[in-house]
Amino acid sequence: MPNHILHKAATRGHANHGWLNSYQTFSFSSYYNPERIQFGALRVLNDDIVAGGKGFGIHPHENMEIISIPLEGALEHQDNLGNTQVTKAGEIQVMSTGSGVFHSEYNYNKDKDAKFLQIWLYPRELNVTPRYVQTVLNTAQQHNQLQQIISPDPEDAGSWIHQDAWFHLGTFDKDQSFDYTARKAGNGIYVFIISGSVNTNGQLLEQRDGLGITGAATINITSLEDNSQILLMDVPMEINL
Repeated sequence: MPNHILHKAATRGHANHGWLNSYQTFSFSSYYNPERIQFGALRVLNDDIVAGGKGFGIHPHENMEIISIPLEGALEHQDNLGNTQVTKAGEIQVMSTGSGVFHSEYNYNKDKDAKFLQIWLYPRELNVTPRYVQTVLNTAQQHNQLQQIISPDPEDAGSWIHQDAWFHLGTFDKDQSFDYTARKAGNGIYVFIISGSVNTNGQLLEQRDGLGITGAATINITSLEDNSQILLMDVPMEINL
């Protein structure tokens, strides 16, 4: 039987620092819940709002795959690898922090908020060479279908990471229904609702709800309203580092 782990939006951790308003699905910083440490390789899923001109100063990371998905506005990235980039809605950025990287992320605009999803995954191997990649998405490929945005294969669609994980984005009209089959045996599927509402394997999910599913090779998702936007993450449940 499939196992469902439901994370309702209102039950997430929350920290409002003035310049940063952050909602955390899994334990992060001052938010600690022993029942919400991770979902397999998925360690962090933060829903962040950054005030105009503000952001995260230079700080280090290592041995983590970090994916940032802007939802509104734009982020300015700088790192010690020599990258200076602006990422906006319709694009994604990936950092393989590996043996160590220093970076900063600021709201590029001074007069409006930036909203983005900050996601961390444990890697498949430690101390890889750090890298930064920014990808422009063809969002037309997300209408009533899932667009692959992350995979383990550099030759595959979207960006690649050092983990056997696949991420997809899609925006669906009301009553659109589809099946999704995990790309690797033993992987779990985590469905996060960016907007709208869906029925996932019989479970109602509304805006910013998340549902982790294990023990099911294939799941079904039906959109319950127009413009239901879904982030689907297909991730290993075992971490062997």
